Amino acid sequence: MKNRKRALILAGTAAALVATLVAAGPAPAAPAAPAAPAAPKPASVHGGGAIFFPYSAKDDIRFTVDAESTPWTRPFPAPGGEKGLPTDARGRVTISHHYTESGITATAEAEVDCLVTGGKTATLTAVVKTSNVGWDGKRIGISVQDGERGGPDRVGFSWGIANVDVQPDGSVSEPRVGTCMAPAPFTEVTKGGFKVTPAPLSPQPKP
Repeated sequence: MKNRKRALILAGTAAALVATLVAAGPAPAAPAAPAAPAAPKPASVHGGGAIFFPYSAKDDIRFTVDAESTPWTRPFPAPGGEKGLPTDARGRVTISHHYTESGITATAEAEVDCLVTGGKTATLTAVVKTSNVGWDGKRIGISVQDGERGGPDRVGFSWGIANVDVQPDGSVSEPRVGTCMAPAPFTEVTKGGFKVTPAPLSPQPKP
């Protein structure tokens, strides 16, 4: 009987001790607030490479592109343009075309003014700042496709075959390229490569 009483006393003492320790322990930490979502990366195109152009198959034609979206940063005075465009961009494009037969190398360096992406394809335009072929002040259009599933990267450009305007009298002229206007990427990159980072169009700024 005494042993039974002693066991009950010990059990009661142990239970009281556990209750005391639980009561004295630190309160459970409040759940951490969910982290704010990271700001999306701006659309961009970076890289460089040589292409194969079937109408100049023996020539060495190279492009380098470093472009990044900067939405609503190029306002213009026309109605609706006071805030710029969601496709505004900055960066630089360089072009080199070495003509094998003549040994002449045509070059141009241009400032990016527009960039838009769709998946791994981007179109951009840039205004030529310096060249040795009389292109100064000319806007050029370029498209870039970042190859997927082992496919090659591709490049398209607005001059040569894509931007032609036939007049009613049959004469042909090359019209000015509008912002972000470029043909499909119709040539393959044979050396080097490009990385396209896509992004959705930026929301319009609040008034």
